[in-house]
Amino acid sequence: MNILVLGSGGREHALAWKLHQSEKVKNLYVAPGNAGTAAFATNLPLSAEDFPAIREQVLAHGIDLLLVGPEVPLVMGIHDYFLADPALASIPVIGPAKEAARLEGSKDFAKQFMQRHQIPTAAYQSFGAGQLEAACGFLETLEPPYVLKADGLAAGKGVLILDSLEEAKLALKEMLVEAKFGEASSRVVIEEFLSGIELSCFVLTDGKDYKILPTAKDYKRIGEGDTGLNTGGMGAVSPVPFADGAFMEKVEQRIVLPTISGLQKEGIPYTGFVFIGLIKVGEDPFVIEYNVRMGDPETEVVIPRIESDLADLLQAVAIGKLREAELRVSTETAATVMMVSGGYPEKYEKGHAISGLEQVEGATVYHAGTALNAAGEAVTSGGRVLAVTAFGADHGKALQKAYENVRRVKFKGAYYRKDIGFDL
Repeated sequence: MNILVLGSGGREHALAWKLHQSEKVKNLYVAPGNAGTAAFATNLPLSAEDFPAIREQVLAHGIDLLLVGPEVPLVMGIHDYFLADPALASIPVIGPAKEAARLEGSKDFAKQFMQRHQIPTAAYQSFGAGQLEAACGFLETLEPPYVLKADGLAAGKGVLILDSLEEAKLALKEMLVEAKFGEASSRVVIEEFLSGIELSCFVLTDGKDYKILPTAKDYKRIGEGDTGLNTGGMGAVSPVPFADGAFMEKVEQRIVLPTISGLQKEGIPYTGFVFIGLIKVGEDPFVIEYNVRMGDPETEVVIPRIESDLADLLQAVAIGKLREAELRVSTETAATVMMVSGGYPEKYEKGHAISGLEQVEGATVYHAGTALNAAGEAVTSGGRVLAVTAFGADHGKALQKAYENVRRVKFKGAYYRKDIGFDL
């Protein structure tokens, strides 16, 4: 089987790394990929959003399956693009079509879907640009802190949690009237704040059946103790110690089953990953949000724990026989620590040489924001640069090994949080 993985981050490196281990995979391509994927796959210099160029390369390389990593091409409709083209229609796309991708592409659509299928989530209302007065009125009925979410994709920056009513009203005006997040905030979801501890649940589905993948917890803030600006993620741990069997039974019965059956009832086909962002309030799970792909850096701890052949699982999704596939998961804990460029998530430099990768022992380094320079050496090319993942009997031992290896890798301005897993 020839497989093309679309994307360039740590998530795509981890997915490609796992596929590379399969005897079923003949040729593996990543577009555009990074310095890490170049070590075992063929990188194709394509944008994940350039559908005509992807079409050309898919046909030129005889691709048998497309695995879509990031959300933007899914929300743009790459699955529909394949289905509409007679030359591509028979090639399976792992990732939902445009209608189903609205679960991530529109917060309002996702909240309405949850309401229709009695899936537990925070109470909310949504407002458009001409409804600022009504939106401010709804804010006044809530207790602080106030949660504002841009309806559309805002590169992970569209959620604001504010303690002051005046701040919330000002932010609402910036979003709705002044287009703070562009088209993404032309509609804003305001919801009640739920107090609890967050985790991520990942599901692989062929639209009828599903497999629940390992849980994970990631750490979004740049500063230790979960302080400072939000990032794409500074580290992750899997499994989540507080998500025991009784809690996960509630997750499956109250959230996973109604989500998959809800899509079926509404005639919305879905093939691929569902990322369910959860919050545990007391002993009960509530949905914060859906994503229609794997998370990052959670993929860097979830995928390494899967002992089954990933190509087998994806092929089963493609032919609608996921029920017959076997999912085996390691009982060990995986932990990943993200190394980022100095200044991230604000302004940062690129092009700094990365050293010490060959000294890493007992851990795997997944490249996120890296590229190869003219001499073929790995250099920084993004804010989040590398994810260092290690295994252990528990999260403490896994993190200890990950940190030992983080200290061996160097690049100018490198920064990492030293307290991943601090709250477990």
